[in-house]
Amino acid sequence: MAAVLVLAGCGVPGSFVDVWAAGPGSATADGGIVESGFTPGEGPGVGAPADPAVGNAVAVLGTLEVKGRAPKTGYARTEFGRRWADIDRDGCDQRNQVLARDMEREVFKAGTHDCVVLTGTLRDAYTGRTISFTRGQGTSERVQIDHVVALSDAWQKGAQQLDATTREQIGNDPLNLIAVDGPTNSRKGDGDAATWLPPDTGYRCAYVARQVAVKAKYDLWVTAAERDAIARVLGSCPDRSVPTDDDALLPAISLR
Repeated sequence: MAAVLVLAGCGVPGSFVDVWAAGPGSATADGGIVESGFTPGEGPGVGAPADPAVGNAVAVLGTLEVKGRAPKTGYARTEFGRRWADIDRDGCDQRNQVLARDMEREVFKAGTHDCVVLTGTLRDAYTGRTISFTRGQGTSERVQIDHVVALSDAWQKGAQQLDATTREQIGNDPLNLIAVDGPTNSRKGDGDAATWLPPDTGYRCAYVARQVAVKAKYDLWVTAAERDAIARVLGSCPDRSVPTDDDALLPAISLR
């Protein structure tokens, strides 16, 4: 599938023509890098995440530590590094890579080496609806990139103890990113599985299994209410496996 190829090798270093045209320290209307004053590797904390989780989602859920939510004190988006950083160093920012992965019939901006997505069609995993995407002010927000484990939730459940480089990985890991309906993503906010699940019940197993995979990969904990909510969903799909990093290269809707 073309979108998968784009994710695996989108562009070449220095290919975000429109991202950098506005100059350092600025944000484009859709994706790109936002200067944050963050330097990868700075800050105290634990090092790189453990190996990605594999196997049955119920079993992996059972390995997660169960604790109360820590205070949100000190949280800021910049604690998770550069927004949509090119963590795989292939020259294409993570927002555009996820758009290309999850959408169909993409049209790319000329001169960006098939990186910057101008238009496409999204089969939304959260609602089951088909959404037409057009890049630009007033239209880009129809499709947003959701952090499956919200960053503030991650912060309150172990990420504040991680180093800055690892937090940047959480913020840009394709396993933790899905292109979804914008208004639905806004309603989710920073909720965990105890407070929010996708409206499309047919995607809930895939959604919570992905949350378990991310939390296991980065050694984040769950609250008791969150664990119980995930367990209830997985009760309807007890054979569900957690998605792997290879699965994260596939369109999110294909993992339902």
